[in-house]
Amino acid sequence: MAKRSIFNSFLNVVEKGGNLLPHPATLFALFAFSILLFSGLAYWIDWSAVHPVTHEDVHPVNLISKEGLHKILLMMVNNFTGFAPLGIVIVAMLGIAIAESSGLIAAFIRLLILSAPKRLLTFVVVFSGIVSNFASDVGYVLLIPLAGMIYITVGRHPAAGMAAAFAGVSGGFSANILIGSIDPLLAGLSQEAAHIVDPSYIVNPTANYYFMVASTFIIAIAGTIVSEFIVEPRLGKYEGDASAGNGLEPLNKREKKGIIYCMAGFFVLTVIILIGIIPANGFLRGEGGSILYSPLIEGVVAIMVIYAAVMGIIYGIITGRFNNDTDIMKSMESGIKTLASYIVLVFFAAQFVAYFKWSNLGLILAIKGAGFLAGLNTGVIPLVLLFILFSATLNMFMGSASAKWAILAPIFIPIFMFLGYSPELSQVVFRIGDSVTNVISPMMSFFALIIAFFQKYDSKTGIGTIIATMLPYTLVFMVVWSLLLVVWILLGFPLGPGAGIHY
Repeated sequence: MAKRSIFNSFLNVVEKGGNLLPHPATLFALFAFSILLFSGLAYWIDWSAVHPVTHEDVHPVNLISKEGLHKILLMMVNNFTGFAPLGIVIVAMLGIAIAESSGLIAAFIRLLILSAPKRLLTFVVVFSGIVSNFASDVGYVLLIPLAGMIYITVGRHPAAGMAAAFAGVSGGFSANILIGSIDPLLAGLSQEAAHIVDPSYIVNPTANYYFMVASTFIIAIAGTIVSEFIVEPRLGKYEGDASAGNGLEPLNKREKKGIIYCMAGFFVLTVIILIGIIPANGFLRGEGGSILYSPLIEGVVAIMVIYAAVMGIIYGIITGRFNNDTDIMKSMESGIKTLASYIVLVFFAAQFVAYFKWSNLGLILAIKGAGFLAGLNTGVIPLVLLFILFSATLNMFMGSASAKWAILAPIFIPIFMFLGYSPELSQVVFRIGDSVTNVISPMMSFFALIIAFFQKYDSKTGIGTIIATMLPYTLVFMVVWSLLLVVWILLGFPLGPGAGIHY
């Protein structure tokens, strides 16, 4: 109990310290300005590094020069409109807003809560978050706010539900029971790096499948324990507007009819998708008949919007919520209004991310850090643990997993291979470190959106609140996942089909 109190005191200090910081939008503006200054300083002292792939010198770009100023002015709008999460969130919200305004989401929540064992609710939320990674960014824009609504409905703190979902979606990013689009992307980079040592080596997209399936359940259990015994007790009882918790009555006849017709619409849409994906020349398959790189997978946000809109419209018409097209359009307008604070924050976050990329500071930092770690010449277990820690730390400064792996793979894969260990092992080590700090990294693309979700229930929520809430997940996930990998290595289990530990 004393240890828990000490840890809670530490988290309270983290939260208070973090929330003493300016408004998140102001903070990103200050970050962006600091990058401009550091880019000039780094340029002046010529802080450079040698790229491990091209063997070319990487020099910092001075953004406070004449050329840098021109780029800042000319690209300001493009930085904002081209910020990947912005379009995804706005488009997804159009469909979600229809489903929410129609009452469909609330009805499904009532069905879920009334039929599901409450003891398994947290596990189901974390597990669903992990699995949702298969569907790109849907977990961020749909599952996290939905978890908050579910928790407040059953009389629990909505922030606890969103934290559990966020832990699964983002902290458990590399775990899954399905092969996602990130798997072939990382495998391709690993294969290119492996060719430095062995030109004939092949790394398949299923390279880490066995380990990731096992990780899914381990991380889901760990996330459940952290949520139930650390995060939710610390949050205490929710003191805000809990009016959503008053709607646990069974569905009436009209609502049940709406659900039935809604499910019929779901079935029709699903049949259309199956017709487009099952035949070898289906209209939803990608180039060469690919499913993984098909419009279905790569356009999953659009598919989600269509499902949400169609089902919401059907339900709204049956239940009388929607009487004409004006009602539907108003529901979409109301959904966009809720994103006002997020859009403001994204403007400054997008500038910061762009400046960091233009300056080459992140690239130089990654190369320098990787070179230092590689030069320690430790055994495989210490190297694995240090690499996890290094990847986790680097993730606080660079958000893109593929960009980081493009830099690190040519360094660490040859090191592992010379030690007698497979490229698949170095890839899985990177993926662990890259996942565990997602939930506390302001560089994570959707971090601003998470703040907006939490502020819906507590307007005082700041960066410190999110970091303090999610830090226990990072610490536990890092320890548990690292131990799982060490045991996996010692037992010599294959990481995936045809992908062993040893080279």
